[in-house]
Amino acid sequence: MTATLRQALRTDVAGIQRVRASVKENILRSTGITDADVIHAIEKTGRGWVIELDGEVVAFAVGNAQNGNIWALFVDPAHERQGHGRRLHDTMLAWLWSQGLRRLWLTTESGTRAQRFYEAAGWSKGGHTPSGELFFELHAERRPP
Repeated sequence: MTATLRQALRTDVAGIQRVRASVKENILRSTGITDADVIHAIEKTGRGWVIELDGEVVAFAVGNAQNGNIWALFVDPAHERQGHGRRLHDTMLAWLWSQGLRRLWLTTESGTRAQRFYEAAGWSKGGHTPSGELFFELHAERRPP
């Protein structure tokens, strides 16, 4: 089975929502992210990518080209530790940098695999959000090679 990385389409929204709901960490606390929100994020404010395996979305990432926010990066727990997250991360960042952004940012829960993932990828902690999440940022001039 070959995992294919490709740009996300609106037809991928159901798979994206399924993966987002399947995670064990950084769990959505509400149903606030609608299908329309995902479509807006991948078609209007930025771009999304999916990892597809046998026609099924198993991981996805979405980056906002207007403000540099990493809107989402999630891997179905059944497909973790296969490099999908890093492939998505690197593809998304390359695209965001190509859009002229000089600073990227994201938030994630403390003490999670996501925190360790972003630290290993060279992101810098910039404090906490009012809700207690960690704030990370990456500057173009300080990004890892």
